[in-house]
Amino acid sequence: MTVATLLLLALKNTGQSLLLTLVAAPLVYVCVNELIRHNARIRGLKGPSGLPLIGNLWDIRVNAAEKYREWARKFGDVYQIQLGNVPVVVINSAAAAKAIFGQNAQAMSSRPQFYTFHKACHALVLSDTAGTTIGTSPYSDSLKRRRRGAASALNKPSVQSYISHLDTESRDFVKELYDYGKAGEVPTDPMPMIQRLSLSLALTLNWGIRLKSQEDNLFHEITHVEEEISRFRSTTGNLQDYIPLLRLNPINLHSAKAREMRNRRDTYLSALNNGLDERIANGTYNPCIQANVIMDTEAKLDKAELTSISLTMLSGGLDTITTQVAWFLAFLARHPEIQEKAVSEIRKFYDESQPMCDPLDDSQCEYVVALVRESLRYFTVLRLALPRASTKSIMYEGLEIPKGSVVFLNAWACNMDSNVWSDPDVFRPERWYEQPDAPLFTYGVGYRMCAGSILANRELYLVYMRVLNSFRIKTHDDVDCHPITGNADPTSLVALPHRYRAVFIPRHHAALSKALEDADVPGESISA
Repeated sequence: MTVATLLLLALKNTGQSLLLTLVAAPLVYVCVNELIRHNARIRGLKGPSGLPLIGNLWDIRVNAAEKYREWARKFGDVYQIQLGNVPVVVINSAAAAKAIFGQNAQAMSSRPQFYTFHKACHALVLSDTAGTTIGTSPYSDSLKRRRRGAASALNKPSVQSYISHLDTESRDFVKELYDYGKAGEVPTDPMPMIQRLSLSLALTLNWGIRLKSQEDNLFHEITHVEEEISRFRSTTGNLQDYIPLLRLNPINLHSAKAREMRNRRDTYLSALNNGLDERIANGTYNPCIQANVIMDTEAKLDKAELTSISLTMLSGGLDTITTQVAWFLAFLARHPEIQEKAVSEIRKFYDESQPMCDPLDDSQCEYVVALVRESLRYFTVLRLALPRASTKSIMYEGLEIPKGSVVFLNAWACNMDSNVWSDPDVFRPERWYEQPDAPLFTYGVGYRMCAGSILANRELYLVYMRVLNSFRIKTHDDVDCHPITGNADPTSLVALPHRYRAVFIPRHHAALSKALEDADVPGESISA
């Protein structure tokens, strides 16, 4: 046998071995991964089995909260799914949420860390103490300090001190609806106005400056970046969080975009912080949460922790309040009977010559209070509350949920619980007269419940009162207001409606025009 023949045989054998390796390696990987995935399941807890490698990711790629609600009918109120190899416990009823989060507050006090949002290749992508909100932070001493700071800034007495700001921003919101809609002559998209309302209030409370116009470049930058970052917080939209193999991609555009958004967020946070520092130094600052803490020599929050609190309020307003108001205005446009019922109730306190109502009015009109609560329940803009991570094992109905488990609160399913409501799928504000103490899960439950709920409720009440008392809202675009079929992005963390235009017709032109004459309130603008 010649050398050439031996060489050919060697090459042939090498090629066959390489081919065999190329075929066998993926099969071995899948088999080993399936063994790991099977062993990761929580013993005794029911749930859908899922597919190799991806688990249940395919099943919940859109409208995950509704799919979890459907599965609860088969597997019970508490069951497990697997996102890739990660077992996740899903809570789908009011009773189960109360038992697990209410009775195990300390054990359920942390958050899991996800690859896209928290880290990539052992380097931070979107978060450090200053770059993450309170809601997305794992449990730590720093978190406890930040929560105490937020609780102090957002308790009832503090919120009462913010009424002048709520008055200014909600009045400007009505003025923008009036001006951009040409006093009811042309249809207008309310979303930019709602975003300006939420963003300006957050900037005023935290940095002492207002955002007077949606035409400002910084308005577009902040709203765009925060919207993109919200997508990275999605529990279902980032496959690399659950499938480690995807992280090996050398051209990982998902992580690259996350880093870009992080850098852009850092830029405007630095500008806001530096601007406040300059105003404090030259004595021209307006009282605000950050300035109050900076000037307090006994404060135990460092600058990064303080920025985290401010970012929490900024992000929370843009994510939830903005979306909530957008859903509600669209719904009102399609339901004039609810508008007229609300106005008839408001007329018990304010006549048509008082379209702005009294900003000091704290929930005087019970029907509008019920509208606020029902819109929070029916639309549940944060369908899946931010995920929890258990810091120690807990027991639920004889089953152990181990330490380190990821737990999802399906706030959507809890708000639609048929054991709480006889007609959960119907928008009916009167239910809150009948069951005033019924649970509401839109702000979460337990230790990690949203600290800004008092401020949010007060803001929504004043905005609803003023809009309803100022305008008759009519449809222009045929927008779907159903919370499931009308969801513009069913993969997003936040459920938002499709963009739409509506017509905002003044109920009393002369009274509204007069009330808005003083709407251009003096104050330091963001460009100062």
